[in-house]
Amino acid sequence: MSQSKPDDSKPVIDASTIAYRRPVAYRNEEFLDSPDARALRILSEYLEPLSHFRDQMVEDTIVFFGSARILEMGPMGRYYDDARKLARLITEWTATFETGTHRFVVCSGGGPGIMEAANRGAQEAGGKTVGLNIGLPFEQRPNPWITPELSFEFHYFFMRKFWFAYLAKALMVFPGGFGTLDEMTELLTLAQTQKLERKILIVLYGTSYWKEVINFDALVKHGMISPEDLSLVQFADDPAEALRLLQEGLTRHEPSNVAPAIAKSRV
Repeated sequence: MSQSKPDDSKPVIDASTIAYRRPVAYRNEEFLDSPDARALRILSEYLEPLSHFRDQMVEDTIVFFGSARILEMGPMGRYYDDARKLARLITEWTATFETGTHRFVVCSGGGPGIMEAANRGAQEAGGKTVGLNIGLPFEQRPNPWITPELSFEFHYFFMRKFWFAYLAKALMVFPGGFGTLDEMTELLTLAQTQKLERKILIVLYGTSYWKEVINFDALVKHGMISPEDLSLVQFADDPAEALRLLQEGLTRHEPSNVAPAIAKSRV
């Protein structure tokens, strides 16, 4: 009786010889975390916020800058209270607009101090509010008052600054340190050099503080800025006054019954 022979036509596969199959590039975390993928990480910090702003129908923002170290019960606590009240007043005002989108949404850096006060006031008024947070070794953690769909975490400072400028129609600058000065002067420079498509209203809150910290008149005296550059900033010392400046400036340049295109750079 004959015995069947094994089928020699089918090769025997040794599992140890099977080639490693790499994941597709967009799911390869090792690659995405590498220096070669830095451009993709930067691009994602543009595209993800853009997607959320569109989904949430956010047209533009009023940005609040100020120190993370100003606490509600601290020695400069009145600025916390004023930022909270002003954000609430702004949000109540913009709720009366009938544009189908969200106009002049209160936006902050997402952390504690003045940032928290701004987000808190806007949320207490029942409005949406934006937090552009960034990972730092201290001080910076997202505060609980930000609209969840509009809470962002950035790695790159320059992409965070882009989003501060890109949607902003007004800037409310409360007392602060290096970070506040950096953010404020960058937007002042963009306004001075006409690199913004639309006019941005800049209000410094706390006249005595800002005129002690920055001697604007000395900058003019020494020829570092032009006299007309002083018109780029206005000063306010209470929430009602700040709201009036915002309403006058914003309705002059952006009628409340018209939904404009998003503010953008000229380039």
